[in-house]
Amino acid sequence: MQNEPVVEVTETEFNEIVGNGHKLVVVDFFAEWCMPCLMMAPIIDEMAEQMKEVKFVKINVDDNQELSEKYEVRSIPTLIFFKEGKEVDKVVGGMDADALEEKIEELLKN
Repeated sequence: MQNEPVVEVTETEFNEIVGNGHKLVVVDFFAEWCMPCLMMAPIIDEMAEQMKEVKFVKINVDDNQELSEKYEVRSIPTLIFFKEGKEVDKVVGGMDADALEEKIEELLKN
């Protein structure tokens, strides 16, 4: 079974996905004008293909300001990791594929 590509979601969809009890959800807070965000996109897409047990979604901060404020997203890209509906970790700024994979595997173990 192949994961669908990483999709941009609305606040309602975000709440459904995060609250759905997924083992791990990685939420990429981004903006289309943000160069580091654009550089992270292919890394996140690659992880989504490799890690079937993890759900990846994107939130456009320009379109979802309330959600961005709720999770205190001050700079982008920001990745927030949710386990069973609860925020378990946050990474601000870009990261390479190895670092992201390591972070996800660590969170899946705990």
